[in-house]
Amino acid sequence: MKPDKLIDPVTRDLWQVIAAAEEVPIGAVETTLLLDTPIALTRDGEGQPVVWLRTVEEAGDEIDADEIVERLPVLVRYGYIWTSLGNPPADIFPIPEYAEPDRKNMSCGSIGVNVSAPRAVENFLDMGHFPYVHTDILGAEPHTEVKEYDVEVSEERDEVLATRCRFFQPRAALSATEGIEVEYVYRVPHPFCSVLYKSCPEDESRRDVIAIFLQPMTQDRCRAHLLQSMVDSVSTITELRRFQQTIFGQDKPILENQMPRRLPLDPRAETPIRADKSAIAYRRWLSRKGIAYGVIPQAG
Repeated sequence: MKPDKLIDPVTRDLWQVIAAAEEVPIGAVETTLLLDTPIALTRDGEGQPVVWLRTVEEAGDEIDADEIVERLPVLVRYGYIWTSLGNPPADIFPIPEYAEPDRKNMSCGSIGVNVSAPRAVENFLDMGHFPYVHTDILGAEPHTEVKEYDVEVSEERDEVLATRCRFFQPRAALSATEGIEVEYVYRVPHPFCSVLYKSCPEDESRRDVIAIFLQPMTQDRCRAHLLQSMVDSVSTITELRRFQQTIFGQDKPILENQMPRRLPLDPRAETPIRADKSAIAYRRWLSRKGIAYGVIPQAG
């Protein structure tokens, strides 16, 4: 079956992340895989990204971007390059905090993971693993309880929203000096992306922002592109980036041991617990939207 036969119409028309803008040199060609489709990207002499379908005949490390006639749509948002294999909307979901002038905005790496993009989003929503996977950082025993929280699927904004999420964390952020009960808000504004807002140790009136943008490479393999937008006047960007990479490095082996690698949308496929409330809402949202890529659709 050809790759394009595997892609549902909703997924085809989405904006999809493919690279951190600062990591694509002008004139040099980068290659990657998106939805089982080989693509290539570069930046032209003015620094603007150019993306196109890659053919096996193409070779070489450099290209004149002006020679690329058949181009895919392109956006640069939140420090990343986005493209689409279909007819995408005018823009992607908003993260207004990114534009605040005193924030430290940074890409924190693009990391391959051997699971589907939806499975990786679901893991990002899970607070229950904090004490066991991120011990003495995002959680610690005996503080293992996931307290009751609220989840809604907003029809107006077309996203899943989890609020009143609270969890005790020994080191909620790099700038934290002691353990605190952290309040989280999770947004899933895109089938393969999630945005987390959490208590800011430096300014309790504001929230730090951490996002994961998943690039669906194949049905069961993705690349996780990590974004931080932090209110932190003490730490350097290098230190903040290293802290986030440590967290994701702890998640990666856990994620890759999950089976099946595609996310089952049938709520009966895996035993739900209270901590899974946001994951259940996310699965139902994907099912209603008609997402079939990277998931195991619900029978019937």
